[in-house]
Order: sequence, then C-alpha cells, then structure tokens
Amino acid sequence: MTSKNAKKEERPRGNQERPATRRQVAALPFRRTADGDVEVLLITSRETGRYIIPKGWPMKRLSDSDAAAKEAFEEAGVIGKIKRRPIGDYIYWKRLERSFELLKVEVYALEVQKQRKEWPEKSSRKCEWLSPKDAAKVVSEPGLSNLLKAFGA
Repeated sequence: MTSKNAKKEERPRGNQERPATRRQVAALPFRRTADGDVEVLLITSRETGRYIIPKGWPMKRLSDSDAAAKEAFEEAGVIGKIKRRPIGDYIYWKRLERSFELLKVEVYALEVQKQRKEWPEKSSRKCEWLSPKDAAKVVSEPGLSNLLKAFGA
C-alpha cells in the first residue's frame, strides 16, 4: 500500500524490476543503401564479443548527442550527422570487475556520411552493417532489440 505523498517510482523499459541509477549515451549509426533501405551499424564489445551499438559516459563540455557521436567515431570510425534528441533508450546490466550495474542508455540516431579506414578502437572491435530487423535479432539486450525493430519500422 502506498501513501499519497510517496513519490511514484518510474518503471524502466525492458521489464527490469528497479530503475537504473546511472546513464550512458549511445549512437545508432545508420545509412541508406542504393535501394533506399536502411542499414544500422553494430559493433562487438571488447570483452565479450557480443553485438552492441557505440556507447559511453556523458562527457563534460559536450552535449549528450555530441558525446554519442564521439563514441561512434572512437569505437566504429563513423562520422556523420547526429540527431540532437534521443530516439529512445534501453537499460542493460554492465559487467564490472566483480559485479554488475544497471544502466540506462539514451540513444541518438547518427546518419553516417563516412567511415574512416582507421580509428582508435579498430583493432579491438568488429563492425557489421545489418538491416534493423536482423540487428534486432543478434543483440542481447531486449530493450535495444525493441529500439532497433522500431527504428526499422
């Protein structure tokens, strides 16, 4: 039973039981094919090799969207036009040295104009261009999968 003065707890997406306490920002790199179809870029995580999108912590002196674009360059070598408002968010469990932390990730669409031949984390990640539908099948986080499905709709 709740009191009238109890603050309503916001339930995060992805059917998790408690809200994330910290947040990250991410870019969803995308491009259009010659046929007009949309493809999204997934990268592998450095530690587990699972498919993810470029993400990281908010940065001082950068807007969240610019921080997401910077992560996309560092992790995937892509440069483009970043949307200023997030297209959605998801939550996931970040693996720490001896525990896990529940994080909320705000996702910004990045229309890719160029992918460099070299970038800071090229040797530690793989990149894969996929349809949003196929990308949704290979990511592990249910919230990210739902976001990808909606992006491709």
